[in-house]
Amino acid sequence: MSTIPATNAEWAKAISSLSAQLPGAVTIAPASSAQVPSMIDHTLLKQPIEPQQIDQLCLEAREHNFATVCVRVGDVAQAVANLKDLPNVGVACVVGFHEGTYETEDKVTEAREAVAKGASELDMVIDYSKLKQREYSAVYEDVLAVRRAAPLPVLLKAILETSELEREEVIAATLICCVAGVDFVKTSTGFKGPATADVVSLMRTVSQAAGFPNVQVKASGGVRTASDCLRMVQAGATRIGASAGVNIVRELASGEAPSESTGGDGY
Repeated sequence: MSTIPATNAEWAKAISSLSAQLPGAVTIAPASSAQVPSMIDHTLLKQPIEPQQIDQLCLEAREHNFATVCVRVGDVAQAVANLKDLPNVGVACVVGFHEGTYETEDKVTEAREAVAKGASELDMVIDYSKLKQREYSAVYEDVLAVRRAAPLPVLLKAILETSELEREEVIAATLICCVAGVDFVKTSTGFKGPATADVVSLMRTVSQAAGFPNVQVKASGGVRTASDCLRMVQAGATRIGASAGVNIVRELASGEAPSESTGGDGY
């Protein structure tokens, strides 16, 4: 995109134009089962929890070589301390979780706190209620503010909460987040509806068609089995958010998961 839209009307025009030009689903090179553990964000976001649960989360991430542990800001320092000798496993922190309706300045404060404590990745919830009201500029500025507060090398993932969105809204959210400079667009918080393979494919197609081939897709929400995980990867996800990471890798190791997608619901 050569010019960033400055008004809601300009955003609407850009979104409509992109939607009309979308190709079919992009072709994804298949991932081997051996690659899957390094795609998993091993997640513990329920509350309340005991400190020992963070220790166990990190122990499991260490054992299985997961991409990250994903926690709330109050647990970041403990997770960082657990994993300080293991640079291949990062610490991700949620921001604006889980409704996304926090004020932008609160999201910025939380993002800066997480990074100061050692978080290497942030998973922020966009204000999808404003997106549904077509307040596109406000959504863009919200994501952009967090990106500016936490520049690279911190990775930024934008959670769209796709189960609450229509197809055109998923297209709009993906485009807006790509333009705002995120590294990943992510399906869900896991507190609403589940991710689907179809919406993962749509998000991947939009990012590619919009000229952001380096923006990746994270599937999260309802990914509990190896079969679920492989379906999302085959649809284009390169990161998986799951609290069932240990179960997934055990199923993969035992050969319980099918080698091909069985399809998905949704878009």
